[in-house]
Amino acid sequence: MTRRDELLTVAQILDELGGLSRRTFYRWRELGHAPKCIKLPNGEIRVWRSDFAAWLDTLREAA
Repeated sequence: MTRRDELLTVAQILDELGGLSRRTFYRWRELGHAPKCIKLPNGEIRVWRSDFAAWLDTLREAA
């Protein structure tokens, strides 16, 4: 059985992080602290749900 992954928008990521500001998210990207992102040909950013979950796990271990 293959588990289907999904691409999340920046808005969805911000919502899942409790309403984090877009500016903070992009700052984290600049600093290398954000989850792995994909830049689409139209310039929009997406994050695989599995990468987002793995990134959250790294934060829990560091806390």
